[in-house]
Amino acid sequence: MNKPLRHKLLVGTVLPIFAALGLYACDDTLTDAAAPQGTLDPGTLATPQGVEGSLIATYRALDWFNDGDFSTWGWTASNWVWGSVTSDDAYKGSEASDQPGATDIELYQWTTNNTDTYLNDAWVGAYEGVSRGNTTLRLLKEVQEKSPGAIASDDALGIAGEAIFLRAHYHFNAWRMWANIPYYREDDTDFRKANLDSAAVVTEILKDLDSAIVLLPVTPRNGDAGRVSRWTAQAYKGRVQAYANQWPEALATLAAVRNGGPYALETSFDRVWTGFPEYRNGKETILAYQAAANDGEPDGNNANYGERLNFPHSGSPFGCCGFHQPSQNLVNFFAVDATTGLPLALTDPAWNTNSANFTAGAATPVDPRLDWTVGRDGVPYKDWGPHEPDWIRSPSFGGTYSPKKNVHESASGAESNVGWAPAQLNSVPIHIFRYADLLLLLAEAEVEAGSPENARTIVNEIRTRAGARAQGPGADKNTIAVPIDDPSITWAQYRIGLYTDPWTSQEQARTAVRYERRLELAMEGQRFFDLRRWGTFQQVLTDYLAVEKNRRLFLAAASPLTERYRLFPLPAVQIELSKVGSESQLRQNPGW
Repeated sequence: MNKPLRHKLLVGTVLPIFAALGLYACDDTLTDAAAPQGTLDPGTLATPQGVEGSLIATYRALDWFNDGDFSTWGWTASNWVWGSVTSDDAYKGSEASDQPGATDIELYQWTTNNTDTYLNDAWVGAYEGVSRGNTTLRLLKEVQEKSPGAIASDDALGIAGEAIFLRAHYHFNAWRMWANIPYYREDDTDFRKANLDSAAVVTEILKDLDSAIVLLPVTPRNGDAGRVSRWTAQAYKGRVQAYANQWPEALATLAAVRNGGPYALETSFDRVWTGFPEYRNGKETILAYQAAANDGEPDGNNANYGERLNFPHSGSPFGCCGFHQPSQNLVNFFAVDATTGLPLALTDPAWNTNSANFTAGAATPVDPRLDWTVGRDGVPYKDWGPHEPDWIRSPSFGGTYSPKKNVHESASGAESNVGWAPAQLNSVPIHIFRYADLLLLLAEAEVEAGSPENARTIVNEIRTRAGARAQGPGADKNTIAVPIDDPSITWAQYRIGLYTDPWTSQEQARTAVRYERRLELAMEGQRFFDLRRWGTFQQVLTDYLAVEKNRRLFLAAASPLTERYRLFPLPAVQIELSKVGSESQLRQNPGW
C-alpha cells in the first residue's frame, strides 16, 4: 500500500494489516464491552498509508470476507440468498443436504437456528462495513490533527466522502433487510444502540449521502475506476429515495443523474456481466464489487468469493457447486408473444404452464436476455460449449438450469489459478447498482408522477439494448455475442419488441415497468426487495409456490407468506449482545 493505486481500484486487494482492521473496528459490531476491543494498535494505523488501507478494507467488505468461517454465504455482494432465493427468480439449488440454512430461507422458515446463522452473517457483514468506514474517518481525523498536511486536502475530502458513502451503503443494505436498525457514526463509543424506526434510518442514510455528494470529486479519486464519485452518491441517493417511496424526490434526483451524469447503457447485454478486462467498469457501472483474481492472495479470497457456490456442478468445466439455480417460473417469464415480442405474461394467463426442461430448439420465442441469464441444456454457455444435463447436481431438487451472469468467459482470462476449486473463482465485477437499474427506478418514478409515456420511453430504451445482441455459438471471443437473427443461432427463436401503443393508465404502465425490472435484473439479488417495496410479495409468492411446489416437491413444506415476512427477523445473537444489564437495546421486528 506504499504506492498509490492507479487505473482501477481492486477492492479485493488488502494487505493483512488492513484486513485486521476488522478486529480493531469490532468483529461482531455489538460486544459485551461498551467500546471496541482489538489486537491492533490504532496508533500504528494513524498514517496516510494506514488511512488509505483502512478505506480499501471498507470497500473490501462489499462482498463475502474471510473471517475464519468458511460458510459466510449470508453476506455477498449480489445478495443472492436474500434477494433471489427468497423470490420467484431462483431455487437454492444444489442438493437438499448442502447448506440447509439456505433451504430454510427458501422455505420461509426464518426462525430456525440455520436461518439465524445466515441472518447473523448478513448483520455482521453489513456492520463490519460500517465499522471499517467509521474507523477510516477516525484515523483520518487523527492524522490530520497530528500531522497537518500529511494528507493533501483534496485527498482528505475524497477519503471522507468515500467512507461516508460506503457507510450509507452498508446501512442501506441492513435497512433493506430489517428496516428498523441502529445507525452508527464515527463518534459512537457504545455499540449497544437501540434500533431506529425505518423512516429515521432513511433520514440518516440520506444525510450521509448528501454529505458524500459535497465531499466527493466529480470523477473517481486518483483516476481509480471502482472508487465512488459524486455521481455515484447522487445516483445512490435516488435509489434510496425510490426504495423509500419518496417518489417526487426520487424523480428529481434520478432525472438529474440521467441528464447530466457519466452513465449510459452498454451497447449490448454481454458487456454488462463479463470477465473481459476491456469491459470492466464500463459506462453502465455505478457501484460494483471489484473482484480480483490472481492478485497475489494465495487462496483466491479476493475474487468473486461470495458467488463461488453459484456455478454448474461436477460435469461442467467449473466442478462445483450448483447453487442459485433459476426457477422454472423465471425461465417461463422470458417467453414473448410471437407477433409483438412483448412479454407473454402481459396477455396470456397460461404463460407459466410449461414444467418441462426448456432445452435448445424449443419453439416458444423468447427474450434474448434469457440466455444471458440462464444456462439451459443445448444452448451455448458463453464460450464454454453447450450446457449439458450432467452439469446439474440434483435436477429433482434444484431443477435443470444454471446461473450464468456471474460466470466468466473461457477466453476472458478472468479465472483464478489459485485456491480451492479455482475454476469457480474469477474477477467478474459484481454489480451492486447499475445504470439499467437506475433507469427502471426512474421509470417507476415517472409512473408514480402520472407520466406513463416518459416511463414507456425509458423501458423501450432498455429493450432496444436488450435486442442488440444474443448468445452466439461462442466458438471464439468474437462469436459469444451475435445479432439476434444471426444464422448461427439454432437453439432459440429470439424476439424482442418495443411498446408502440401509448400507456394510457398508470396501472398498465406500472405492470410493464415491473415486468421489465424482472427481465433485466433477474438473478441479480433484487427481486425479493422489489416485491416487498411494491407490497406484492405475499400474493406473488403465494401464487408462485402454488405452482412451483408441484415442480420442486420440497417447496410443499414452505411456510405461508404472512405480513411478518415484510421484514427479516433480527439475529437472536445480536439482540442478546445488545444488552445493557439485562435489557436488550435492539427490538425484534414485528411478528418474530
